[in-house]
Amino acid sequence: MSIFDVFEKIKSENNSAPAGQPEYIIAGLGNPGEQYANTRHNAGFMTVDALAEKYKFSVKKLRFKSLTAVAEINGVSCLVMKPSTFMNNSGEAVVEAMNFYKIPIEKVIVCYDDISLEPSKLRIRRKGSDGGHNGIKSIIYLTGKDTFPRIKLGVGAKPHKDYDLAAWVLSHFSEDEMKLMKEGTEKAVACLELMVKGKTDEAMNKFNS
Repeated sequence: MSIFDVFEKIKSENNSAPAGQPEYIIAGLGNPGEQYANTRHNAGFMTVDALAEKYKFSVKKLRFKSLTAVAEINGVSCLVMKPSTFMNNSGEAVVEAMNFYKIPIEKVIVCYDDISLEPSKLRIRRKGSDGGHNGIKSIIYLTGKDTFPRIKLGVGAKPHKDYDLAAWVLSHFSEDEMKLMKEGTEKAVACLELMVKGKTDEAMNKFNS
């Protein structure tokens, strides 16, 4: 093993270590299980995976009904989570984590899919309604608040208006769409780096479609 390899290993291990009391929760929404990997509804999971890849940590500790990691994102300690409750009960996982760490709803950043945007497009909001998204609906219902920032990732509209919505969001991306989603998740990671520093307005100005 070269000196470079040793350095990279140490760097990876350090980034994987708990980073202290989290200041933020970053929750990527999706459905657990291999059959749901790379489906439209799992855009939030894909964002967390992109974040973990960049910062060299693993989201694998089972806590708060989620796979989790505590990592420093742009110098800020964050609990990063992928709820394993299935989409419609995402709020159960988020509320458990909030209560444990005493993190206010305004410091919970939620990443999820949006069929009104094309792949690679983002929309960042400080707060808002559920917009018909069941994961967001669950979080609002169980916290009683809609004042959490969110990153909506475009996954493409239904092919036609009569197409079943559930079938669409559970469908897999095409190869070309996956390339666009990679671009989208990379932009979402850049948004997260700004948002945990309190620069949500800057993220909105840079990345909102």
